[in-house]
Amino acid sequence: MKRLLLPITVLLSICLLLLALLPGILERSMNQVQPGAEPQVTDAARALHQTLLIGDLHTDSTLWHRDLRKAASRGHVDLPRLVDGNVALQVFTSVTKSPAGQNYEQNASDARDNITLLALAQRWPPATWGSLTERALYQAQKLHTIASSNPDQLQLVRNQAELANLLRRRENGETVVGAVIGTEGAHALDGDLANIDRLYAAGLRIIGLQHFFDNKLGGSLHGESGTGLTAFGRLAVDSMLAAGMIIDVAHSSEAVVRDVLARTQRPVIVSHSGFQGHCQTPRNISDETMQAIASAGGLVGVGYWDAAVCDTSVGAIVDAIRYGIDLLGEDHVALGSDYDGTVTTPFDTSKLLLLTAQMLAQGFSETEIRKVMGLNMINLLAANLPQAN
Repeated sequence: MKRLLLPITVLLSICLLLLALLPGILERSMNQVQPGAEPQVTDAARALHQTLLIGDLHTDSTLWHRDLRKAASRGHVDLPRLVDGNVALQVFTSVTKSPAGQNYEQNASDARDNITLLALAQRWPPATWGSLTERALYQAQKLHTIASSNPDQLQLVRNQAELANLLRRRENGETVVGAVIGTEGAHALDGDLANIDRLYAAGLRIIGLQHFFDNKLGGSLHGESGTGLTAFGRLAVDSMLAAGMIIDVAHSSEAVVRDVLARTQRPVIVSHSGFQGHCQTPRNISDETMQAIASAGGLVGVGYWDAAVCDTSVGAIVDAIRYGIDLLGEDHVALGSDYDGTVTTPFDTSKLLLLTAQMLAQGFSETEIRKVMGLNMINLLAANLPQAN
């Protein structure tokens, strides 16, 4: 028996070590930075960048096994890097379900779920293994914990008063970052309208209706049906709007987008995307649908990865922003990086100065830069977040 004890102990130690290292190995393979040609960063660009109020409509950072209070050598976003990039406001979205074989063309609704395996590998609480609502709540709780223990670093933004407080703090020279909580796909409801109240109570204010497959609310841009809102979807959208939540149609079918626009006078967002007229891929919806969103007061966040802007470069991102302004107007375009969303980008959030420099180099006006880099996002939130919790 003693002879067996040592090899068993060694084997268990190896297994525990691999389990500890697995989350980092997975993320390093999925959230990469590939620097390419970069614009010259002038003194004028640096000076302007430091005066911007910068906001980003989409990052999936709470999905991963990292302490966001500490600078990491992997991924795209953490609080030190947000401060380095001069980011004032970041939307953190909870990812709760993603299909095996994920692609932009078509995914089956019954495909094996990758997030279940990731939750197990990252040692999430057992309640999250079988409940998508619990996964959203668990990721939201990470931000509550940071904001509670490190209020000088992170402030939750759940209503207009909290947004105004954040802006006052920034104006007074604090480098605190505001966090808006959302979810990527309303399958986080677990098919129960009562969970809207649970998500709202946990601070979620932006709700993506679909992700990579059709769900109980309606068709995904990458699903099989192409359908619009279901009866359940209509009830869910009405309940979300009544609660004061903002609807995100970044992964929704065009039929769902049209149905949502027909049901509300409030603006919707496309948190992370590109434009078909600039980059013709299955990830991007038509220019006509984007114009309908903008005409209703909505906002489009431009992504930083190849399927959104057809290249992994600073220039491609800025070209997409220019296209969006020309198509929709300067009040309807924002940043929507999709950081930490299993994408490869040309820079992480600490290097947002590169966007400012590239826009200046391409002749953007200061007003256009200020609006795209954050003011459009802040104005939409100021007008559409609840007045109080």
